[in-house]
Amino acid sequence: MEGGRRQPKYKRVVLKLSGEALAGNRGYGIDPAVVESIALQLRDVVGLGVQMAVVVGGGNIWRGLAGSSRGMDRATADYMGMLATVINALALQDALEKHGVNTRVQTAIEMRSVAEPYIRRRAIRHLEKGRVVIFAAGTGNPFFSTDTAAALRAAEVEADAMLKATKEEGVYDADPRINPDARLFEQIDYLDVLQRGLQVMDSTATSLCMDNNIPIVVFDLNVPGNIMRVILGENIGTRVGG
Repeated sequence: MEGGRRQPKYKRVVLKLSGEALAGNRGYGIDPAVVESIALQLRDVVGLGVQMAVVVGGGNIWRGLAGSSRGMDRATADYMGMLATVINALALQDALEKHGVNTRVQTAIEMRSVAEPYIRRRAIRHLEKGRVVIFAAGTGNPFFSTDTAAALRAAEVEADAMLKATKEEGVYDADPRINPDARLFEQIDYLDVLQRGLQVMDSTATSLCMDNNIPIVVFDLNVPGNIMRVILGENIGTRVGG
């Protein structure tokens, strides 16, 4: 602790937000109150000097897998999902900037009228200057999830950790909504996650984090202040690897 202020555990992180998280209880679309709450939490984290990048999903607007399961071409459905993530990224950017947080949206699919193209060195420079960088449009490729995009960006910008915001307290050995005896893991190895088939992230994303030794912290976004608690190193959620 320095001058009465608690010191963050991580200097640079990538936060993975699902699109569904932005929908709140609505289940679809964007809930302004939820986006506002996330923006305020991120403002406080950035105020500690933490370099914050965000990868946002698009499931509150469109899910590529849902489209392809109904007969749509998988690549087309996935590209539509990538565009949905850009809508979410712009909404989060607007909320952050209303609270005085300098923010840049970078997209893997070029659309210069609304965002910068993703350029690794530029993204790192933004982070070093204290700007929140929101990575949109996934990896820019179909057949890859936004979880994989988050793991890839975390590796590229050399993040200290990847924070996976969910609707659950952390990672369980069974679905806690079905099994009341499900056990919450405080710590678990990457290989255990892969071998058990636990629903942390898809296997590609988990493997990327394992190969680059990036710890994953899975926590409940619905509890106000949890982003800050994770940043400060409090014992909440589940830590994978690291």
